[in-house]
Amino acid sequence: MNSEISILELKNISRSFKQGNQKLDVLRGVNLEITKGEVVALIGPSGSGKSTMLQIIGLLDQPTGGEIYLNGQKCSKSSDALRTSLRRDYLGFVYQYHNLLPDFDAVENVMLPLLIAGANPALSQERAVKLLKRMGLAKRLKHRPAELSGGEQQRVAIARALANTPKLLLADEPTGNLDPKTSATVFAELIAIVKETGLSALIATHNMELAQQMDRVVTLQNGKLVELGKLEKNFY
Repeated sequence: MNSEISILELKNISRSFKQGNQKLDVLRGVNLEITKGEVVALIGPSGSGKSTMLQIIGLLDQPTGGEIYLNGQKCSKSSDALRTSLRRDYLGFVYQYHNLLPDFDAVENVMLPLLIAGANPALSQERAVKLLKRMGLAKRLKHRPAELSGGEQQRVAIARALANTPKLLLADEPTGNLDPKTSATVFAELIAIVKETGLSALIATHNMELAQQMDRVVTLQNGKLVELGKLEKNFY
């Protein structure tokens, strides 16, 4: 492992669950390295383990076996306090559903991670406004989620994920609830801001057209991670 450039490394990660008297092996020796500034697509059919893998990388679940290195730090067996600190300082999350707080406007939703981390309120507001404007929401800053379209809500969620300047963005079907046109627009904005800021990203998607826009593609097959490199347009 080259910790100077590796933002994430998974070594022989496994994850099993018990279903009654049976053991379900979801991940079977997954290995992956993501370097600084790299955007990787994670594909695979529903139920293949993509969300489980993202939960483990996000330190929200612990693997049955193997090791996670985040920014060079061994962390899969870390204490709850350290895992919380690592999530706050190094990771950003975007989910299929935006999970915005309904009683807060767009700026307030984006400010929250910064305030929780102890940032200055005025500087937090300034950064939230800057991110929302970058996502094309200059005229929606004071709108609450119910006053925003689905695409606008997801833009706010992306801005919130980037608020603490994470080193690695984890996105689980970030445009899965949007219509194709809106999905393409929001995804293009996501990729552009990730590239501009030098972030690394692992993005799970079913959309092959979106996957083609990333640096490389990996897929989960029978619990194993297979490298596909750069997808050809006629991959499927």
